[in-house]
Order: sequence, then C-alpha cells, then structure tokens
Amino acid sequence: MALDPTLRDTVLASVPSLRAFAISLCGTVDRADDLVQETLLRALANIDSFQPGTNMSAWLFTILRNLFRSEYRKRRREVADSDGSYAARLKTHPEQEGRIEFGEFRAALSRLPDEQREALILVGASGFSYEEAATICGCAVGTIKSRVNRARARLAELLSIDSLDEFGPDQTTRAVLVGFDK
Repeated sequence: MALDPTLRDTVLASVPSLRAFAISLCGTVDRADDLVQETLLRALANIDSFQPGTNMSAWLFTILRNLFRSEYRKRRREVADSDGSYAARLKTHPEQEGRIEFGEFRAALSRLPDEQREALILVGASGFSYEEAATICGCAVGTIKSRVNRARARLAELLSIDSLDEFGPDQTTRAVLVGFDK
C-alpha cells in the first residue's frame, strides 16, 4: 500500500521535533534515534488508525511517548548485566539432589550425641562464637571446641565425606562442616 504523499510529508516534517522530544526523554541520542525509528514504524504500520483531519504530529508524539513509557517500565524490571556476572550468581542447584543430601545430613546429625549436635548447631549453623555457645551450654570454651570438632569428624564419617567440596551447595551445610580436615 502506497502512503499518501501529503501524509508522508507530514510524517517527515515531524521527525526533527520527534527526535528532540525523544532525546529529552531518553537522555542519549542513540536511544532517542531508536525510539523515533520505532515510532515511525508503528505509525506506518497503523496508519489506517490515524483519523484524517486530526493532528498528525500529536498522534506521532503520543505513539513516541507510549513507546518510551512501555520501554521504561520494561527496563525498570530488568537488571543491567553486560558482563554476565549477575546471571552467573543466579544459578539454582537441582532440588532433588539437595533434598536427598539434606535428608542424609539430617539423619547423620540425629545420630550424633546430644551435646555434640547442640554444640555443632550453635557454632556451625546458628553462627554463635565458641564463647557464646559455651555460655549457652554452661560449659568451658574448650569443651565446646572439642564437641564441635568431634561432631564434624563424626558427620564426615557418617556421610563418607573426604573433602568439603563433596557435600552440599548451601552455606549452612558448609558452615557446619567448616574446619573439616581429613
């Protein structure tokens, strides 16, 4: 379908004003030029919806403003990640393997003596210092250190772990096993 020459001239006459408006919205010439180009494409694709006798420039400015707002809403939800570092941190480990490992871990943890399990959970999983755990348990700091060490060694034995890299992707599990040297 050929565009009416009068409409074409009106559209072309609006381009400098559209570009100036787009630059004021976007702040960068490149993005503004892309926005004007997309505006013109949309206008030509939908020229049948333009009401003859109305203001073509106002119609084009409305298209441009709506495109800008849609793009702004979309970009607001996006994360700038040109080097891929953010996406690299968004990995998800398969749930089924984690569930199995967690079940094995819970079973092994339940087989520890109460004092060792308590000390290990306080220091490893809850983040208390040895001194704080000793105060909570009402015993000496050396006793807590000994219980934690024995608990870690026993867990490693029960779970057949030779190194920390062999078990669990989550930080809590790793915190419980920190200090494991076999």
